[in-house]
Formats: sequence, structure tokens, C-alpha cells
Amino acid sequence: MTPSFKDHFSNLAKTYATYRPQYPVELYTWLASISPSQQLVWDCACGTGQASLGLAEHFQQVIATDASAQQIAAAQAHPRIEWRVAPAEQSGLAAQSVDLITVAQALHWFDLTQFYAEAQRVLKPKGVLAVWTYGVLKIHQPAINALVQDFYTQVLGPYWPPERAIVETGYQALPFPFQELPVPAFSMQLAWNQAQLMGYLRSWSATERYIQAQGQDPVTRLEQQVASLWEDQACYLTEWPLAFRVGQNG
Repeated sequence: MTPSFKDHFSNLAKTYATYRPQYPVELYTWLASISPSQQLVWDCACGTGQASLGLAEHFQQVIATDASAQQIAAAQAHPRIEWRVAPAEQSGLAAQSVDLITVAQALHWFDLTQFYAEAQRVLKPKGVLAVWTYGVLKIHQPAINALVQDFYTQVLGPYWPPERAIVETGYQALPFPFQELPVPAFSMQLAWNQAQLMGYLRSWSATERYIQAQGQDPVTRLEQQVASLWEDQACYLTEWPLAFRVGQNG
């Protein structure tokens, strides 16, 4: 781990692996289509492999790295994925060896100057860097959604790290020294029951920080509030719009 690595998720690795939503399969098809070939993709800051597994269906090899050994340990084995513990700024990959670099929901944690230099070093000519993020979810049940939005902003507001503001602007304010490409509209959509929603909220870094500071789980009170609104055995559409920066190496 480098000194710049901010570890907000190692203690949540198993919860993260279980409850984090999956990206749409159409995204991986599109990423493969804009890459110079489908030989090698580096999934940087892969966490427990939400994107790595999808990429493995379209590329011959995936190198999936994360600075957290606990996250890598919680990842699922796959014959085309090599899991490595490595920081974003020091991949250990050979120069001009990578067709595509993906960074899902993690760019805001990086030293951007060092990471961009590393990306430019390992990408092939016309290789692609694709980074994306998603903000707070929307639940298509108005009363429950209102409680979740209040939980996000009011209950957990003081416990979000400063980098969360970068996520909320969709990375648009960040420098991006690549030739940018247009991106189709993608979103994550899932039909979730109450247990799945609460598990996801417990995977938030701010929830963990709240527990460390206050000694109690803030999701428990929300569960009680939601219980009277959640129809028995119901699953509600839950949506996260995705925001992208995608570009080619020069």
C-alpha cells in the first residue's frame, strides 16, 4: 500500500461483495468494442470484482488490482482473472501492454497525477481509459426513497469523506488528460427487497464511520422506519445513473 491509500472498505469486504450492485452487461460489450483489441484489461481498484467478472466475459485476460488485501481475498476466482494487491499508481504491468483500463467507483481516491502517468505508461497506443461513478440510489417508492435520501444527507452527511463531493459531480470537475469519447447512457437497475437495500446501505463507508464514532448501527433505525412502508415480500425498482469519463491514449 502506498502512503496515499485511504482504506475505507477493507472492514466491509464481505458486505461489499454481497450487496454492491452489478453494472449492466451492455457496458462491458461497449467497452470491448472501443478497445484496440480484447487481449488484456486492467481493472484498477477492483474491490471484490464487481466489474472484473463482467470484463472477463469479453477479454482474454483481466488483471484486477486493489490496494486492499481484504478486498482481493473476498473476490471470486475466475480462470481469466488474475487478482493482485497493488496500488493504482504502481500497477506492476508492462509498458504498452493494456488495451483497456477500467476504474469503477474509485477514481476519487487516487493520486491523479501519478495514476494518469501510470495509465499512459501501460496503455497501448489508442488504448482506452474508462472511469465511472454513481451517486446516491433512487428507489421507485416515494416514501421509502425520501427516507433513504434523508439518511444519506442528514444522518450520514458528516461521516462521508470529502472525496464524496467528487462522486456527486460525476467526475466532471476532475482533470482527464485523454482524448475523450462520447459515452452512451448507462444505468444500474435492480429490483430489491428490504434486506438487500439495508445490506447495501451497510456497505457504505460513511455507515462504517458512523458506527466507529457513535458505537451503533444507524441503519437499524432506518429499518424500523421503512418496515411500515414496505409491502410484504415486495421488491422495488432501485436505480443508479452512471457518470463516465472515457478517453483514448494518444
